[in-house]
Order: sequence, then structure tokens, then C-alpha cells
Amino acid sequence: MIGTDLPLYNTSQEIQMPFEKINGREIYYESHGHGETIVLLHHGFGCSKIWKNIYPGLVESGYRIIMYDRIGYGKSEKRKDFEEYYLSDAFCSECIKELAALREVLGFESFHIVGQCEGGVIGTKYAVEYPEQVKTVTTSSTQCYSKITMAEFNRLKFPSKFQELEPKLKEKFTDWHDIDHAESYYNLFAKYGGAYGIGCFDLRETLRLVTCPSLVLYPDRSALFDVDQAVAFYQSLPKGELAILPKCGHNTYDQRPREYVISILDFLERTRSAGTTSVNSDPQKITCLA
Repeated sequence: MIGTDLPLYNTSQEIQMPFEKINGREIYYESHGHGETIVLLHHGFGCSKIWKNIYPGLVESGYRIIMYDRIGYGKSEKRKDFEEYYLSDAFCSECIKELAALREVLGFESFHIVGQCEGGVIGTKYAVEYPEQVKTVTTSSTQCYSKITMAEFNRLKFPSKFQELEPKLKEKFTDWHDIDHAESYYNLFAKYGGAYGIGCFDLRETLRLVTCPSLVLYPDRSALFDVDQAVAFYQSLPKGELAILPKCGHNTYDQRPREYVISILDFLERTRSAGTTSVNSDPQKITCLA
């Protein structure tokens, strides 16, 4: 049974914070704890720092946590052609190759994936491409489909330029990506969709190909995506569960870290007990955290 007194911080576990050369570029990653491996995939605006309130509880519960900054993000090597790379059709596939190469270098076999927003797109597509490697996928605040192009969507949702943001937001973004890149990165991310692409986005056909158990973790009041997206996401998965975080905005990991961790651990515990049986056929597996 997972207790509500789950710790959010840990200082007793071994911590590794090195770099590895992946596909010819230096990638920053962190390895915390021991046990089954969970890989945390950051969202499209951030880096591995977003997980500061998430990974300790997972480590304390007996998991090894791998989190890293995708190429160009955070502490990983910057690309001179980053904008061209970010806007290219190859962006998502290159992110998948990057994770595959990191897994090989670090030497872990099968693992769990947790992806936040855009990280959920990468994690889901990775699970389809490498089904023998992925035990489970948890996605949080990840879009399922769009009715308009992502370029138009971003114009509506992110009308402000970097210099127009509140000081705390500018400070956070600068901490994630350093002072030399924060402004150009934010303006780029706010204009285009990254792994969501530039045109209309639709993950539903990909979701139908995910063979592992999957948890869709969603806020009830995201400023970006309606909760209907969560339902469509869940209904497209062969082995899916749906959990809604109440009174929570888009950044679930930041606003509801304790519930976020408990939801993942509860899902992994049930999955381990149930094996790989499809869970969509059991209505009791649709959970609400209200």
C-alpha cells in the first residue's frame, strides 16, 4: 500500500550527474537510486530540473531514476542549428534515437517511461518503436490531437514574447536554459510545437499501437488542453488507465507533486500485480483522484 506520507526529498541515495556522448554530442543526465529503471522525459519548454519534486519519492520507493536533458536543452550540448533542427520533421525521431542510444550506453534493459507533455509524445512513440524495452508508459498533460495547426494553437496560447513574461517565469526559464539561450528558446518554443509539430497533431493511431500498460495522468483545468483530450488519449490505448488530478493546472508535476508520484507508484504496483492484461476492459481501473 502506498502511503500519503510519501517523502518528496531524498539525500541518502547514490547520485550520479555526468555527461555522455550520444550521437556525437554531450548529453547531461542524472542517475538516482537503484532498482527497476524509470526514465523521466521533460516537456518541450524545460529540462531535467522540472523533476526536482518528483524523482526523490520514486527513488525512496525502490526505483532507479534516469533523467536527462535532450540535446540543446538544459545542460546538454547546444546546437548551432537548433532552430532548424527543432522545426524539422526529424525532431521527434531524433529524440527517440537519442533515448535509444542513452539506454544502450547506460546499459539498462527494459524500463518504465514517464513523460510530461511533449515528453509524453516522445515516450509513447518510443514504446511503439521499441515495445520489447518498455514496461509501462505514463504520460501527463500530453495532447492527444489538435483541430487546428500547432502553429496557430501556439499563437493563441502563447501570445507573449519572452520579455513580456512575469519576472519569475523569465527567471525560471533562464535557470533551465542559461541566460544566453533563454529568450531565443522561449520565443521559438512558444511559436512552434516541437514534437507536436507545426501542422495538425494527432497521436491516436500511434496510441493504438502501444502494447504496454499505460497511465494517462491529466489535470482538470489545464490552460492548454481540455480534459477531453485525456479521455480521447485513454480511449485510444489498448491497455490504458486514466487518472484526473483535481484543481490542477497544466504543470502537474509542479502543482501536485505528491499526487503525481503516488499515482505513478500505484499504477506500477497494480501493473506488477496484474501482469500485462488489458485494463481498459475493467471500468474499476478508470481512476479519479478527486
